[in-house]
Amino acid sequence: MSGDPARSTAGARPGDADRWREAVVYQVYPRSFSDRNGDGVGDLRGVLHRLDHLVELGVDAVWFSPFYPSALSDGGYDVDDHRAVDPVLGTLEEFDEIVRRLAAAGIGVVIDIVANHSSDRHPRFTEALAAGRGSRARERYVFRDGRGESGELPPTDWPAFFGGPAWTRVDDGQWYLHLFTPHQPDWNWADPEVRADFLHTLRFWADRGVAGFRVDAAMCLTKDLTEPLPAWDEVYGGFPVLVGGGGGDRFGEGRNPLYDRDDVQDVYAEWREVFDSYDPPRFAVAEAWVDPHRRARYTAPDSLGQIFSLDLLMTPWDATEFGEVIRRTLDQVEADGSAATWVLSNHDVPRHATRLDPDTPGGTLDTAPPAGPGPDRARAATLLLLALPGSAYLYQGEELGLPEVALPREIGQDPVAGNDDSAVPSRDGCRVPLPWTGDAPWFGFSDHGAHLPQPFWFGELSAAAQAEDPASTLSLYRKALHIRRQLRAPGPVAWLDAGEQVLAFTRPSRWTSVTNFGDTPVDLPAGEVVLTSRPLTDGRLPGDATAWLRSPTEPR
Repeated sequence: MSGDPARSTAGARPGDADRWREAVVYQVYPRSFSDRNGDGVGDLRGVLHRLDHLVELGVDAVWFSPFYPSALSDGGYDVDDHRAVDPVLGTLEEFDEIVRRLAAAGIGVVIDIVANHSSDRHPRFTEALAAGRGSRARERYVFRDGRGESGELPPTDWPAFFGGPAWTRVDDGQWYLHLFTPHQPDWNWADPEVRADFLHTLRFWADRGVAGFRVDAAMCLTKDLTEPLPAWDEVYGGFPVLVGGGGGDRFGEGRNPLYDRDDVQDVYAEWREVFDSYDPPRFAVAEAWVDPHRRARYTAPDSLGQIFSLDLLMTPWDATEFGEVIRRTLDQVEADGSAATWVLSNHDVPRHATRLDPDTPGGTLDTAPPAGPGPDRARAATLLLLALPGSAYLYQGEELGLPEVALPREIGQDPVAGNDDSAVPSRDGCRVPLPWTGDAPWFGFSDHGAHLPQPFWFGELSAAAQAEDPASTLSLYRKALHIRRQLRAPGPVAWLDAGEQVLAFTRPSRWTSVTNFGDTPVDLPAGEVVLTSRPLTDGRLPGDATAWLRSPTEPR
């Protein structure tokens, strides 16, 4: 299938490759989106059944989290085969149909590429286990002898991101490296066969019409595992927020043995050659938790081209802190010629309707979330980001205003659930299956069950309940994306002086955005109000709200 010219533009939307610099991309976590075969797990037929929802929302692309064959030890990010669809989720033919139907609506398809590791069920890994020490098959992964008199100790004291040691011992006594779970052995990216195989994978999906790729853990691929291996306290100093580090890099910038190495860009330069061989060129966005001054390496024209602006996932609801992150990001992308890629929620973090109000917990299965400012702040934050230059990534369910759901540990599916030494909290609460209707079993997600339980109060937030309500969060998202298409234009923002609790700016298209982070209503600048996240109070913008205005004159 790879390289078939008849398929080279089957689904990729034609046009300027730079359109992705201002795109709105909707993330589908397939297992929790919609189930049509009744097994309680979302599937591709479910996506086909709900395509109208995505079209009516008005997004430019849909990003699919992994749908590959997997044992689900890490929500599908433990991949058995990078060029197939999990039979539980559907078929390649159904995937092709999704690409075709979305392309007909002018919507591109983005897929996850999980390149740091495979699953422990991957044919290459099972071959490595069977082949034994010193074999060619083991060179594709990272195998090492252990320490101690008989190799009974792991090669290093490194911890895995999700808790526990980063090494697991196999039957013949050797150990393999896994930065995530033991079911996710790391590839050896120094091996030419590994590199060549992933180029094949990229072409396989691009030939099927995939427009872009979200690169999982993009900072982790290449490693320097020259003996003797360093202790964790040496490695840890150069790690950023993902694992709680952030100190000086003791190996020199770009030379940490495990993380954000300069030589990872050699891999992405090869990928870029593949992307640019298509018409239109395929695009990519890096999930890379790296220091801000390192991001330009991933956004370079000969690298992936884009990187998620993840800072706001950890920024409290505060005008000063939001403003600092936004200004720093815009300054950075202006300096390196790239584009910002904003995100407020995804499958790895608590939903921002809950996260932006730390004093009010999310709901449980038996208790609806108490009233608090979180939903208003989430709506305001979304309008703020959609007004900024750059692309925006939306996570399924945020258009319904879904809060985080606190699930009991004993029913958790996330490998970090109940694991107190994990670098990240449990992610099950943002992966609860979506509510589509309020009056059907499992809220229209499925006819027979849901792989994670849904709370009783989900019905009032369902898509059906909100579709005809002009004041609903779903209606707000639809209006916002429609208006954004009309008003968005390239060019910098002009910041307005509107007070210490307010962020306000104007775009070159005469589009002004004002966000009130405080409690007291504020006056709006001159202009026609075209959308607000909350109703105005006597013509003034209330707290925890954003307004969009069409400016009466061009900004200076």
